[in-house]
Amino acid sequence: MSVSLDEFFRDRPTSRQLFDAVFEFIESLGETSFTVTKSQVAFRRAKVFAWAWIPGRYLRGKVAPLVLTLSFASRDPSPRWKEIVEPARGRYIHHLELHSVDDLDNEVKEWLRAGWEMAGRSK
Repeated sequence: MSVSLDEFFRDRPTSRQLFDAVFEFIESLGETSFTVTKSQVAFRRAKVFAWAWIPGRYLRGKVAPLVLTLSFASRDPSPRWKEIVEPARGRYIHHLELHSVDDLDNEVKEWLRAGWEMAGRSK
């Protein structure tokens, strides 16, 4: 079920501010589409490469206002990742908590760029 960005971020201004910063950077990379569902926003080229979601909808306690999830072919060694899972052989899902716009630094932008480039390949 598709929803609008305004509906997705209703009553969550900090999450929206973080998302807007991520969105602006992803748009600067080139042609990208996105889909908003009840649970997340997915960014894609030939395939999906990043998701943004609000953990406070699913988890109790103190959580980040936004989580950025990226898919890579290998595990990234950075200690910044909250969690890395391998749901399928050779596919690693990396979860990064975003607490402020400052968290969207050059390292994160390079991860987004790498994901964007890989997602543009047909195989």
